[in-house]
Amino acid sequence: MSEVTHEQVNLMLRLYEMRRETRLRQARQWFIDHFQMDKPEEMMTKYAPGSEENANMRMTVSYWEMCASIVNRGLINDELYFENNGEVWGVWEKIRILTPAWRAAFGNPKMFAHLEALCTRLEAWREKNAPGSTAKMRGMMQQMAQMRAQKAGH
Repeated sequence: MSEVTHEQVNLMLRLYEMRRETRLRQARQWFIDHFQMDKPEEMMTKYAPGSEENANMRMTVSYWEMCASIVNRGLINDELYFENNGEVWGVWEKIRILTPAWRAAFGNPKMFAHLEALCTRLEAWREKNAPGSTAKMRGMMQQMAQMRAQKAGH
C-alpha cells in the first residue's frame, strides 16, 4: 500500500461531506437513475438548457470533474481514492461516448479530461486488483439502461 497523508484523508472526507449536500445528492441520484444519451444531439431535446435535468447533469459531472482534477494533481493518493469512489467511473461511463462530440462542439479538447484521465487509471487499478470487473460493470450498466428504457416504454 502506498503512503497516505492526514491531509489527503482530510481532503477525501471533505469531498465526501460535499457529496452529502442535499441538492448534490438529488442531482447525483437523478443522473445515475435517469441520465441516458446515445448521441450528443439528444442533449437539447432531453436535457434542454434551463431545465432541472440539465442542472442535475451539470452539477453531477462538474462535481466529479472537480474531484478528478484534485486527484490528478496528486492531492489525494490514487489508491486511497479508488478504494473509496466508484461512482466517478459510473458518471464517466455515461458521458464517455459523448465527450468527443462535446469537445468539438465547444472547441475545448480538454473538456472532461480530468475525468477521462482519472477513470483510465481507475480502470487499470481495478483490472489489476479484480480482473474482468470493468467489463462486468459495463454489462450491468447496459442491463440497467435497457430495463429503464423498457419501463419508460410501458
